[in-house]
Amino acid sequence: MLVAGIDVGSTATKVVLLADREIHSALAPTGWSPRQTGTDTYQGLLRKLGLSEEQVAYVVGTGYGRISLPFIDQAVTEITCHARGVAGLLPGTSLVIDVGGQDSKVIKTGPRGEVLDFVMNDKCAAGTGRFLQVIAATLGVEVNELSDLAENKPPLPLNSMCAVFAESEVIGLLAANRDKGEIISGLHHSVAQRIATLAQRLGPPGKTAFTGGVAKNAGVRQCLETLIGVKVTVPENCQLTGALGAAFLARDFVQRTKNNK
Repeated sequence: MLVAGIDVGSTATKVVLLADREIHSALAPTGWSPRQTGTDTYQGLLRKLGLSEEQVAYVVGTGYGRISLPFIDQAVTEITCHARGVAGLLPGTSLVIDVGGQDSKVIKTGPRGEVLDFVMNDKCAAGTGRFLQVIAATLGVEVNELSDLAENKPPLPLNSMCAVFAESEVIGLLAANRDKGEIISGLHHSVAQRIATLAQRLGPPGKTAFTGGVAKNAGVRQCLETLIGVKVTVPENCQLTGALGAAFLARDFVQRTKNNK
């Protein structure tokens, strides 16, 4: 049985194909056309594997661009897909923290990955991947260098989490010859504090997973663990969690349909 999950996010598009126990995936920048990128990335992965669209039993789409995809069988919210994806990867997880390019989500989940409650920050880029990209560019470094540069550095507090004002503040700190590593350490702490504030609204965290592109930043993860007081696990391929959850939901649908016949 072959099923697919497609997560068209604001900055990246992720595709997962499930074939029995095999998982195949592809990732591409979303760019200006979610519809085109979603279609091209999906069809490109199929071609790479020597498969046709007709061989895929069911396709679930998620992410902000899910409605634009003409070939999906069902559209599901990213909240549901991230919860289902983490349940499949890390059974027993009760809190999912997902920080992507433009928003942050904290999801309280049940034992089967069902959504019990959630909170989101989707009105401001503060604390998201886009925020980290802006500050990294201001510092003249790559996003993937941030953790190493901040390692063992004391945090220099940042007064603003607005991307525009924080950029100006960082420029001022650099002009004052402040250490880049200390600035980045302060940035990590500020981002983690914003996420922790969301998480605390859902009560005691329990077993916690951290997904999305920002989860690849070890500095943010370490600060988050300190602030919420529990170990925070980052699944392998943490950026694919939403697409993987969509694929799991597609497989669940096909299996239910077979059982009902």
